[in-house]
Amino acid sequence: MSRPSRPHLPMRPLWRCRVCGSDWPCQPARLALLVEYRNDRTALMLYLSALLAEAGAQLSQLNGEAPPEGLTERFLGWARAR
Repeated sequence: MSRPSRPHLPMRPLWRCRVCGSDWPCQPARLALLVEYRNDRTALMLYLSALLAEAGAQLSQLNGEAPPEGLTERFLGWARAR
C-alpha cells in the first residue's frame, strides 16, 4: 500500500518546498497548480503574482536587501501561456 502524497507547499519565509526542499514553486507544485487552474490561466497568474509579492517581501527582509534575482521568472515564467 502506498502512502498518500503530500502537497508541495511553500515553507514561509524561506520559500522552499516543505516536501522536497526545492525552491518553491517546485516542479510537483507547478504541475498541481496547472491542474488546479487548468480552466483559468488568468486566475493562476494573479495568484502567483500575489505569492511573488509576498515572497519578495519576506526574502528581502530575511536577506536585508533586494529579493533574489530571478524571482519573477521562478514564480511566473513557467506559468505563462505558450
